[in-house]
Amino acid sequence: MNRKWPLVALAGAQFIMVLDQSVMNVSISQLVIDFNTTVTTIQAVITLYCLVMAMLMLTGGKIGDIIGRRRAFVIGLVIYACGSALTAVSQTVQLTLGWSILEGIGAALVLPAMAALIAGNFEGKERKGAYAIIGGVAGAGIAIGPIVGGWATTELSWRIVFVGEVVLVLGILAMTKFVADAVRSGPKPRLDVVGSVLAATGLGAVVLGILQSSTWGLISPKDSPVTPFGLALTPFVIALGGILLWAFVGWQRHREASGTDPLVHLDLVKIPTLRSGLIGLFSQNLILMGVFFTIPLYLQLVLGMDALQTGIKMLPTSVAMFVAAAVGSRLATRYSVRGVTRAGLATTALAAFALLATMKPDLAELSFAIAMGLLGVGMGLIASQLGLVVQSSVDASGRGEAGGLQYTGQQLGSSLGVALIGALVLAGLTGSFVSKVESDARISDEVAAQVSAAVESGGDFVASATVEAAATAAGVDEATTAAIVDDYEEAQLRALKAGLLAAGLLALLALAFTSDLPAKISSGEDEAAHAEAA
Repeated sequence: MNRKWPLVALAGAQFIMVLDQSVMNVSISQLVIDFNTTVTTIQAVITLYCLVMAMLMLTGGKIGDIIGRRRAFVIGLVIYACGSALTAVSQTVQLTLGWSILEGIGAALVLPAMAALIAGNFEGKERKGAYAIIGGVAGAGIAIGPIVGGWATTELSWRIVFVGEVVLVLGILAMTKFVADAVRSGPKPRLDVVGSVLAATGLGAVVLGILQSSTWGLISPKDSPVTPFGLALTPFVIALGGILLWAFVGWQRHREASGTDPLVHLDLVKIPTLRSGLIGLFSQNLILMGVFFTIPLYLQLVLGMDALQTGIKMLPTSVAMFVAAAVGSRLATRYSVRGVTRAGLATTALAAFALLATMKPDLAELSFAIAMGLLGVGMGLIASQLGLVVQSSVDASGRGEAGGLQYTGQQLGSSLGVALIGALVLAGLTGSFVSKVESDARISDEVAAQVSAAVESGGDFVASATVEAAATAAGVDEATTAAIVDDYEEAQLRALKAGLLAAGLLALLALAFTSDLPAKISSGEDEAAHAEAA
């Protein structure tokens, strides 16, 4: 039994990290009501959670190298539990502090350490099986999250989920005594504080710019706080992020050349298999979180479903992902890792296009369920392969940094998925709605101008009933109000289709970066892979 407890503890940690995101996605409309806010604000909170992890994951991996992976794992869990407890009692902005920041910091310590601890506690076929189980548990978290979150939000409160997380973390902490620390070769490294700041602020600025593009405007200013040279702030924030990341790369090279410890050895990214695995994980999370942000908007704000109904409708993705992740590890014994991953990406693209076809005023039950199931199959096949690919690309001394890169890629993909596809949906809604209103013969030029001004000054994705109420309150006659609502409902569907189209195209684009994935990963490859790839 002692051999099983380390896996139970590590898998439990993975489960909680994934559960969080899927719970919040199905609770979007209720969170808007509870906090008297907007979809855009909740989009920012979800993005910030992923972004904090992405910003700090490299630092979290390095801290694990310094203090020990097991200790970092434990400290991260404690911080995470504190964040969950604060989230459970949040009434206002505390939600951002507890969920987005404290939980994000905790996860940034837990996840890189977890990747190294799996490799450190298991060898050979057991290690392969452990990574497959972790991938399956991630699928289980996604599977259970929408149902648990939907049920809790509808029948009790979404807060109860975070209370449950605190209890689960306490149970995991009790099992960590069975987890052996991962072996680290060589002298204890030192933390590169300057590199940590440059990496975190650079990634943060890029994602912030993308997230705010629908509010500030991409180039032409909308609600931009400042307008440098008459333009929106967006491109300048993104450019600043790019400059900081360029400075980070230069600083890392300087640290290596001077013989001091960098935050991450950039030569790791030159390893073809590791680089391809990172791109695959980035793409998977970008697509999944983008779709999981879009679908609840359709089900809740277009079709009027509650959180529990939304969770049930998303269940085919969750179950299929869990099953496919488990089956995928077996497929890799008969087929190439590259082939299984490509099949996953192709299936994901097909699913996104199939979902796009189901975006109608009335839900096409069977077609929607099949498309959601296909999405889960594609995601599960990808998840079953790439974690092992990344960790098998380096030796024991590089696993902490590889874990940091792995989860940086995943969480950066998650934050960009919500920010990029969310911004595309919101911008598409604004543009399509304004265009339809201005060209609708049922709506006078004066009313059309008023609607355009109101939307372009700060539009949000809301239920059509909200638009109807706003038009009525503004004194618009019944016939014109009906026309405005019709145009808004059509714009909603067109905007959601744009988001799903982008997800499908991104999945096809990711296929171009799979050529360096290995055909096979043998059980003895782990220690030699780094030298062979270099």
